[in-house]
Amino acid sequence: MKKQTKAIRTQTQQTQYREHSTPLFLTSSFTFESAEQGKDLFEETIEGNIYSRFSNPNVTEFVDKVCMLEGAEEGIATATGMAAVFASMAGLLKSGDHIVACRALFGSAHQIITQILAKWGITHTYLDATATEAEWEAAIQANGERPAARMVYLETPSNPGLELVDLAMLGRLKAKYGFILNVDNCFATPILQTPLDFGADLSVHSATKYMDGQGRVLGGIVVGPKELIAPIRFFARHTGPSLSPFNAWTLSKSLETLELRMERHCSNALALAQALDQHPDVATVKYPFLPSHPQYELAKAQMNAGGAIVTIELEGGFERVQAFMEALEIPTLSSNLGDSRTIVTNPNTTTHAKLKPDEKAALGITPGLIRISVGLEHIDDLIADFEQAVAVSADVVRERV
Repeated sequence: MKKQTKAIRTQTQQTQYREHSTPLFLTSSFTFESAEQGKDLFEETIEGNIYSRFSNPNVTEFVDKVCMLEGAEEGIATATGMAAVFASMAGLLKSGDHIVACRALFGSAHQIITQILAKWGITHTYLDATATEAEWEAAIQANGERPAARMVYLETPSNPGLELVDLAMLGRLKAKYGFILNVDNCFATPILQTPLDFGADLSVHSATKYMDGQGRVLGGIVVGPKELIAPIRFFARHTGPSLSPFNAWTLSKSLETLELRMERHCSNALALAQALDQHPDVATVKYPFLPSHPQYELAKAQMNAGGAIVTIELEGGFERVQAFMEALEIPTLSSNLGDSRTIVTNPNTTTHAKLKPDEKAALGITPGLIRISVGLEHIDDLIADFEQAVAVSADVVRERV
């Protein structure tokens, strides 16, 4: 049976009411049929629901679907994507451990590694996404007082620079050195990329983005092998970043249309990127499936399509950015992404505003960078709107000069 069929047909067991759609299990706790059953549930000699902070049928259905899509044994769902990222690290790392990470990270992931884990005596090394296999290997090995890497963490494609990391290469190094390979797969989704197929241990998602796809709920998930999910689950159960049953129900229903939505997202994004790439007043356009992307061949090798994010660079600083965004008629101005509606933001002043100037420079985050989360609107309307906004903002800058 194909994954798309399983994503639609996987459901919790039907109740005595013979419902067609999975019902909402809005309950904080669950009853025991006997004292012995309660004892067995807490001893984990049998499986079952005890308390919705631990598990809930709606959450289980969502986790089962994502595990199926990613080819993973088990998973744990969380209240947000960042809770999933944090749990995937905090549940597995201890004081004295070392983490090697790709420099191109979402701002909050960067803060976890540099500010929170550092307080626990967990050190880190950053590498560029384009680092060679030899450079990755050197960073992973023990070096003087620095221990060998316990974990390698990365996003591919990255936010917002759309840099890619070679998953097959890191899979080879993982097999050699035995570190935990932890991949944020949010931008690609399991429809476009399955990191575990390349040797990754964990795949992490902000389900808030494409898994929901309509900007309604927050959620996160980590999937991987049983032996790694167990300590992550222990951490999450006892620290409490639980996914609500309602959000899990919403996300599980949304997974039924994920493949269809990603097809439209990707076709729209590619067409918009191609159109803007030809515009004389756009300095640069970056999209993984544009031949001009520096890692185009890698993108074609490890992704089924280029994703839904396009970045463009407009010359003229923040004044140009303001004029461009004011001229747009269709897109929403928001720091979120992964919605059915096209969204634009200026990472320099929003999602990555807290980074230091040198950190922004290393990630290619300039004053004129625009991140476009391409939605499901008709592509002709999107292209026309972006082209006119580019022209209007260019005129504003020329008038100023």
